[in-house]
Amino acid sequence: MLTFDLLKTEGQARRGRLTLNHGVVQTPIFMPVGTYGTVKGVMPRSLHEMGAQIILGNTFHLWMRPGLDIMQSFGGLHGFEQWHKPILTDSGGFQVWSLGEMRKITEEGVHFASPVNGDKLFMSPEVSMQIQTTLNSDIVMQLDECTPYETKGQLTTEAEANTSMQMSLRWAKRSQDEFARLNNPNALFGIVQGGMFESLRQESLERLVDMDFPGYAVGGVSVGEPKDEMLRIMAHTPHRLPAHKPRYLMGVGTPEDLVEGVR
Repeated sequence: MLTFDLLKTEGQARRGRLTLNHGVVQTPIFMPVGTYGTVKGVMPRSLHEMGAQIILGNTFHLWMRPGLDIMQSFGGLHGFEQWHKPILTDSGGFQVWSLGEMRKITEEGVHFASPVNGDKLFMSPEVSMQIQTTLNSDIVMQLDECTPYETKGQLTTEAEANTSMQMSLRWAKRSQDEFARLNNPNALFGIVQGGMFESLRQESLERLVDMDFPGYAVGGVSVGEPKDEMLRIMAHTPHRLPAHKPRYLMGVGTPEDLVEGVR
């Protein structure tokens, strides 16, 4: 379940109320990062006292450790963390991309060696949806391919960014189909990609909007590009997404950048 009420706007800035299965989130909001199922050094009670409304977990790392069997025994990530407010889980796409030569990306998904024990594993849009359904996170992210700013010192070309973006769009549809098949009661977000190319960003967001996701994320920023390039994409993409739906700016978290992401 997801509902989003747009309460006030000022320029491009928005104030909203996001209602999810585990509670209400007032936006804009910063999500404390609990990659491995805990916000490092902070107990759940302290998070409540700080005013945290939603936290973030990572599908890839939680799949590696502690694993799905333990997650199932707790009834999902909320029980494991003893956090009973909303949780968003990233799909794991950035983490498998960051494995470098330890992984191979194909149309079907990503083959990689576990960084924990070297086991050969496979992540696909379907597998990511299955893991996130077990985690029972309030907001689920599609599996996407993170388009790098550069590879081994070579800037990503527009053709390379387009190839990556097109596959992320196909993976978005597969994620959406599997999410529906699993009858997941939570909310699935699509992720806008396209590298540093505004025309690709525009195509990506238009096609994702046609798929009618409950919310959308801006991905592929804060991945090694210069600050002015990140700000350029942040100025281009978010306000072109549907005004009546929530937006998630991925991987950006300094106080200064948060202000730029909102206004």
